Amino acid sequence: MDFERLTQSLIEPIRRSVISLPRTTHDALRRATLEEEEIGRTQLEAMLKAIDIGIEQKIPICQDTGTPTFYVSIGTAFPGFCEIHQLEPALRRAVQLATQVIPLRPNTVHPFNGSNPGDNTGFEIPQVIWQIHGRDTFHLTYLPKGGGCTNMSQLTMMTPGKGIRGVKDIVLTRIATMAGNPCPPTVIGVGLGGSDVMCMELAKKALLRPVGQRHPESFVAELEFELLEKANELGVGPAGIGGKTTVLDIKIEYEYRHPASFPVGIAVQCWANRQITVSVNANGSVEVIS
Repeated sequence: MDFERLTQSLIEPIRRSVISLPRTTHDALRRATLEEEEIGRTQLEAMLKAIDIGIEQKIPICQDTGTPTFYVSIGTAFPGFCEIHQLEPALRRAVQLATQVIPLRPNTVHPFNGSNPGDNTGFEIPQVIWQIHGRDTFHLTYLPKGGGCTNMSQLTMMTPGKGIRGVKDIVLTRIATMAGNPCPPTVIGVGLGGSDVMCMELAKKALLRPVGQRHPESFVAELEFELLEKANELGVGPAGIGGKTTVLDIKIEYEYRHPASFPVGIAVQCWANRQITVSVNANGSVEVIS
């Protein structure tokens, strides 16, 4: 594979991810304007205006262009899989170039001394999360997640005996108490089970599913829908100033857990639910999927 070509090919999808929103999110914001009262509708219209300006002027829809994360889904039968060790340097270089060209706000700082390299990279950043499978496909998802909504993340090591009722209480209480801090209407990812660390990874991964797409297992899908309805009855509303649209969607992912612990992770995405997925070709070129 031509990894230099891949680096160059990723700049435009990264640009597209920060100047626009996925169609499902954009459509959900439009629908919400039809349901809101005047004060909430005004906030939603301002969000839609920011998207219009971003697309027209090719500038980021929010000044916080996020911390770069790549989700890699690659098959062992993909041509050039044996060279995949070259991928992470290529992704790092793509982020560095995109920071200059788009431009992106430099958002990575050293946790000890606060130094900023100025190019959105650093130790283990961009974060790269791998999924290896046996097919011949190679997909990349870029998730530029903002700091304000990330600050609203929460991990609860729930007493297992509280069960699903306890999960509902934790999720709805968190949505109510974080109020307008994460720039609602939000998309909420919920991770259930696994370990403490894996639970939060599941919550973040849940955000990748398109707005409006339910979990394939019916009992999980029913819980997602119930939480969505109840969250929007809380009255937090767009920008936290009151209204009917507090969240655009709630997604759940789960893993089996230890009998003695029940981790519940919550990952929050603001109204600027930015992400993009591309299919990578064997020559290093890419095609946008969503």
